[in-house]
Amino acid sequence: MQVALAGVGRVLLGLYFLVPGIAKFADWERHVTLMETHEMGMIPLQLAVAGVVQVIGGLCLILNKQVVICALGFVTTILLINVNLHDFWNIYEGVNAERETQNFVKNLAILAGLLVLAAANMTPEDPVARD
Repeated sequence: MQVALAGVGRVLLGLYFLVPGIAKFADWERHVTLMETHEMGMIPLQLAVAGVVQVIGGLCLILNKQVVICALGFVTTILLINVNLHDFWNIYEGVNAERETQNFVKNLAILAGLLVLAAANMTPEDPVARD
């Protein structure tokens, strides 16, 4: 049962990144507009990199490949997204601070799940597994 639960959780986390990664390319202009609203720079480059990372990383999680690297990479991604796109402490026209707060906290929960996933998949040989 433990293996099945861990596998389902890993696949769902993979889908959580894969689907939005694909959506970044499928609805490019909407994502550009969102990033412009938050006054981000180098938007096309950042959006393309985020999309590629989410698609590849999501697939790797689903396929159970490089799980520790992907999970820790997504932790970094979530931190960057939270600070730049769910910055509820800033006021932007047309942006709901309550919704951004909710997204910020939700992302912290996903980040926690990724940390647990990474820890559960580490082996003693992993460089990051050493204390």
